[in-house]
Amino acid sequence: MICHQRNTNLPFPSHLRKIVLAGNPNVGKSVVFNTLTGLYVDVSNFPGTTLEINYGQVGTDCIIDTPGIYGVSSFNDEERVARDIILSADIVINVVDAVHLDRDLFLTQQLIDMGLPVVVALNMVDEAAREGIKVDHERLAQLLGVPVVPTVAIKGQGIEELKKAVASARPGRPLPELEEMLAPLLPKVHNRAEALLILEGDPWIAACHRLRPMDKREEIYLLRRRWVDEIVAAVVQEDMSQASLRSMLSKWMLRPLTGIPILLGVLYILYQFIGVFIAQTVVEITEERIMQGYYQPFIEKLLSPLLGQGPLSTLLIGEFGLLTMTVTYILGLLLPLVVGFYLSLSVLEDSGYLPRIAVLVDRVLMKLGMNGKGVIPIILGTGCVTAATITTRMLNTPRERTIATFLLAMTVPCSAQLGVIASMLAPLGVRYVIAYVGLILIIFVAAGTVVNRMLPGEPSDLFLELPPLRWPQAQNVLKKTYTKVALFLREATPLFAAGALLLGLLQVTGLLEVIQALLAPLTVSWLKLPKEAATAFIMGFIRRDFGAAGLYSLPLTPKQTLVALVTITIFVPCIASALVILKERGVREALVIWFSVLVSAFLIGGILAHIMI
Repeated sequence: MICHQRNTNLPFPSHLRKIVLAGNPNVGKSVVFNTLTGLYVDVSNFPGTTLEINYGQVGTDCIIDTPGIYGVSSFNDEERVARDIILSADIVINVVDAVHLDRDLFLTQQLIDMGLPVVVALNMVDEAAREGIKVDHERLAQLLGVPVVPTVAIKGQGIEELKKAVASARPGRPLPELEEMLAPLLPKVHNRAEALLILEGDPWIAACHRLRPMDKREEIYLLRRRWVDEIVAAVVQEDMSQASLRSMLSKWMLRPLTGIPILLGVLYILYQFIGVFIAQTVVEITEERIMQGYYQPFIEKLLSPLLGQGPLSTLLIGEFGLLTMTVTYILGLLLPLVVGFYLSLSVLEDSGYLPRIAVLVDRVLMKLGMNGKGVIPIILGTGCVTAATITTRMLNTPRERTIATFLLAMTVPCSAQLGVIASMLAPLGVRYVIAYVGLILIIFVAAGTVVNRMLPGEPSDLFLELPPLRWPQAQNVLKKTYTKVALFLREATPLFAAGALLLGLLQVTGLLEVIQALLAPLTVSWLKLPKEAATAFIMGFIRRDFGAAGLYSLPLTPKQTLVALVTITIFVPCIASALVILKERGVREALVIWFSVLVSAFLIGGILAHIMI
């Protein structure tokens, strides 16, 4: 595929001027994007990837947000996507962090070397001031040769000036040493930006022009690094006596001795908010009182006379009906959970604490095949495994996403299930509580270790810039939450409807009872549980806490209770999670995960039963 075809396949309106936002991770680029575009945002998967790109039309301009990158290259999906979007740009707004100017200007200079019209948004100047850092933005503009606008994006400061500066966007001052290097390539490539990337060894762009990538990357990088250091020395003044207490708090969060207690405190707050307040109090109101108490009786009373007692009635308003269970699940159960989950995630992101958690646990998770980012979906899975499975998108490689998804499906009980499990374990005493928690942790570590060794490849290193700690901004948090929740509902609703239809068909045809009968010998002979436990496992697939609740009424001994709860915890995730796994990981991988988890649940449960009972 030639370069022209690659650019014309971009999922953006071709008739609009493309203004592309580029910058390192955690520089406030998305906040600038949200401020520039308002609520009028579209989301599209970039062609050939699972990466989602936000863009919005403002007048005759298309504003496009790109993944955070440290350089325009092709080392991973994020960089390749950002590279292709930047190459198609009419203007680039480069957002840089005033606190970490020595890091961020490396990308700025590369964009300038590419010959692109650039405007620099010097963001977080208030954070820099609190850290005793002062940047002479006028001198910076002179040295770079492009407009530089100081901004505080989360407060909207400097945004109007940034909009005006777009009209003055222009190519800046490239490294003079590059001209001689580029001279032989320009007649063949006819595009300075792509010629520079070939010079820096980008194999994709070189193949696009049927050329061999060159090996000038290190030489150019050293020249660029030296020039950036000279710029920083000329424009930055530091007074470390003014450094804020936030710097000390940031260091405490990264040290195991102080960071672990802080993390445990944050996890407790998250559990109380998502696992107790949202999953129990709010869901009780939305699902039980509103949807089951008012909506379902109303819709059943309305349609029952029209549908009668036939199969169509079962499919539409039956136990798994499209108009009963599907609507109740989405609006009564998932909507409040997803809102609470994304609200919490947005607060952690906006405060700057999320990357610090990743750094704190990185060494431990590397042994399970993931870098520190993997802790985020694992933590959030204790609130809702379905929503947490979606956040595996933030992990760097498909291998790490597979490991995280498998661990979520197998070993992480959601908050609703945890509530039922806690109520069953509490009367048995502390010994059984410790036994349950210990067994699940052992299974978690063992499962992660096995999958890590089975999958080819190695965990990726954690490259993560730590943004300054700050108070979350309500407007930014609410905007992120709204956007992500709306996207989730658009994606999840068709999947839930399909799942409800499948269960309804199984019920109508009698296959559901057949499956229950087939499971009964397994539960009695192998797990040593009452035959009625088979129904609990079927209900557990529909919804995890239904499965645990199905065990609640059975006459179980304490040892049988422990066996049953460990098995139901490992058992395949609820239909909501299963459908999301299908969407995120594809049919083949989803089937492998489901089968592996199902076999593991009964295998481990049976071994435990034969040891204990």
